Amino acid sequence: MRGDLELRADLKYGSIPRLVRAAVERHGPREAVIDGRIRLSYAELGARVERAAAACIASGVAAGDRVAVWAPNTADWIVSALGAVTAGAVLVPVNTRFKGAEAAYVLRRTRAKILFITGTFLGTSYVASLRRAAHEGEGRGPLPGLEHLQRVVVLSDDAPADFTTWKEFLAEGADVPADAVRARADALPPDAPSDILFTSGTTGHPKGAVITHAQTLRAYGVWSELAGLRASDRYLIINPFFHTFGYKAGIIACLLRGATMVPQSVFSVPAALARIAAERISVLPGPPTLHQQLLDHPARDRHDLSALRLVVTGAAVVPLELVERLRGELKVSTVLTAYGLSESSGIVTMCRRGDPPEAVAATSGRALPGTEVRVVGPDGRPAAPGTPGEVLVRGYHVMSGYFEDPAATARAVTPDGWLHTGDVGVLDADGNLRITDRIKDMFIVGGFNAYPAEIEQLLGRHPEIADVAVVGIPDPRLGEVGKAYAVRRPRSSLSADDLIAWSRREMANYKVPREVEFVAELPRNAAGKVLKGRLREGGSRPGAQPGGSRPGVQS
Repeated sequence: MRGDLELRADLKYGSIPRLVRAAVERHGPREAVIDGRIRLSYAELGARVERAAAACIASGVAAGDRVAVWAPNTADWIVSALGAVTAGAVLVPVNTRFKGAEAAYVLRRTRAKILFITGTFLGTSYVASLRRAAHEGEGRGPLPGLEHLQRVVVLSDDAPADFTTWKEFLAEGADVPADAVRARADALPPDAPSDILFTSGTTGHPKGAVITHAQTLRAYGVWSELAGLRASDRYLIINPFFHTFGYKAGIIACLLRGATMVPQSVFSVPAALARIAAERISVLPGPPTLHQQLLDHPARDRHDLSALRLVVTGAAVVPLELVERLRGELKVSTVLTAYGLSESSGIVTMCRRGDPPEAVAATSGRALPGTEVRVVGPDGRPAAPGTPGEVLVRGYHVMSGYFEDPAATARAVTPDGWLHTGDVGVLDADGNLRITDRIKDMFIVGGFNAYPAEIEQLLGRHPEIADVAVVGIPDPRLGEVGKAYAVRRPRSSLSADDLIAWSRREMANYKVPREVEFVAELPRNAAGKVLKGRLREGGSRPGAQPGGSRPGVQS
């Protein structure tokens, strides 16, 4: 691996807008984005980004203002997000699986000035969902509960009368000179915030991790080098852009290396197989379940997958058999695993090319250069190799803090810079990290982090639920899913089917419990804390209520 100074993309570019400009200069005619019929060269992408930045400036966006994007993986997401950042805004990606109330919370919390929103996605009108949620708040205008939101731009040719179409928005920047756009971009210092990535904690309230331009550039300069990403690569980006990995290990990494981005808005095995073959995809990161489904699909052999050469996975246990099948059956030369969290810019450890399959499957690799990883016991002292403890991280990529939440920041990051991950792990003698549990009770549903405290808070809004606890349970397809232990209010006849159906209307699908068990009461300790370990061990059975379980609901 080259010296660390050579990998310092933060020193080379300073900000994401200057990275975009450099990518255009280096790779102008090379394909940058392929999205259906849209095929953009780096030169064309750069022109579109500058046009979007000009429109943001014309709309009154100032440096440091928050601009949100609530849309699936598309070329328009890339252009609108990079355009906002080029205008000096702080990007706020919004989870496409959020319902209106969940999205409204993020917009309200960040006081976002502009929202770029998809029209209809997977049969849901995001505009209508947002409007319903906003009308639950106080205030005036088309979105009374979101008084800071000055513009809603619909990324389509149609929009309600009080919103703006993408084409109309772009036209507003026609009178902003190119020099003004460049001056705004050049004024951004490396330590300016580039994005706020929301992640839930044990309180159940989403918190926004603030990450700077320098942190993003340096971390994904290193990631790109360790992964071996090349300018000739064609990268199918299935990881959602609202997630650190989709945005930064996808868009930012491709800009750093000049690779071609091929966004996919919805994961479908047949569609993915067809695109891998048609576009000669060579890079395919994603959770283990994604690769398992590709390998097991009956139509796999009818597609030419021979261009695939790089897979990066993680987010869940990686079976050794999966690594061996990717290398053996698909001839993927490089299979790597990694570990990270939003508060650390999405990356902490990573395997290295050449690591044996056993290390790739059993661990998440070693710390990035410039990163310290420590496993500590309950007393805060370093644990011996092979002994589990909480994983702490310190390095240049640890967030500057949670957005406008100093108390939560102080709980998460020590005065000397150690980030408490809330994950339990083991370090081996070679420094490889293996994640074994999650202190925060978070579980992973098909690659998506699900936080019980947040789900419990949402379930608690049901008028017939008196008390509820959620735990993760194994699932053969998704890795883990949620199971809710609920206490009904007196005289309630609420069924498990009823609660699951209600949940599907009120929360993102990966948060919806797949099983519900009604109990007379939740087991608690003397301090009143729910004993989730007892629930996981089946300790609720003495208080179980008849007819109260609904297993096996699929997403």
